[in-house]
Amino acid sequence: MLVTGKQILDKAHKEGYAVGAFNINNMEILQAIIEAAEEEKAPVIIQTSEGAIKYAGIDYLSTMVHLAARKASVPVALHLDHGTTYSTIISCIRNGYTSVMIDGSHHPLDENIAVTKEIVKIAHACGVSVEAELGRLGGVEDNISVDEKDAMFTDPDEAVRFVKETGVDYLAIAIGTAHGKYRGEPKLDFERLDTIKKLLNMPIVLHGASGVPEDAIKKAVSLGINKINIDTDIRVAFTEGVRSVIINKPEEYDPRKLCAPAKENMKKVVKEKMRLFGCSGKA
Repeated sequence: MLVTGKQILDKAHKEGYAVGAFNINNMEILQAIIEAAEEEKAPVIIQTSEGAIKYAGIDYLSTMVHLAARKASVPVALHLDHGTTYSTIISCIRNGYTSVMIDGSHHPLDENIAVTKEIVKIAHACGVSVEAELGRLGGVEDNISVDEKDAMFTDPDEAVRFVKETGVDYLAIAIGTAHGKYRGEPKLDFERLDTIKKLLNMPIVLHGASGVPEDAIKKAVSLGINKINIDTDIRVAFTEGVRSVIINKPEEYDPRKLCAPAKENMKKVVKEKMRLFGCSGKA
């Protein structure tokens, strides 16, 4: 069933668990995620980045997710990850997305508030939930690239002002994670997370969670993280599945036989994440 991000995350916030938000680029990734959610009886958020939209087409992606959600017995939200332009966000709303992210984190605070407030006004009028970001994560993800020197942790007082003035439904904060593959082990600022959660009392989002140690994820969830973004781990699982076939059966040319092991790899990763986040059995 297709629902809004707010419906999924308000419940997670109230009951104290996190929901996986998984990025897709093609049918096999979507099928792996939905099958995992069904088997784990878990709510799920399907995300597309601006890069995925450029690659596959917004109409293809939206149609696939709407079909999958109609057939699914678990709650499914369709979310735009890191929307940076007005035109992309409006296009997603028009194409049936039930949640969008406006990423104005590269702007000064006042400008971030202004652009986010405008998107919230439009999206809420259409029954669409809105995520925003305050603070900046380092690393690279599709067309989002932030040098380490430009990364900034979220200021708790600014977060209070931001949420009050924008009316955003959930907030992505920077507490030490980064996009892409880590060169070392990330050190999360749990004290900052705890402070922000208590001040805002709303769903909080963790980006850049692929590669974060399990104990750190569990602690982050216990302190109030309710949406956790996973992309890199899925890409790695897909690639390893395809690579295994190419290495072991170099004569194979059937795309179905190349992608089937990749799909199973991704499904295994998604199920593990759902159990780790505490959303298994919460549908």
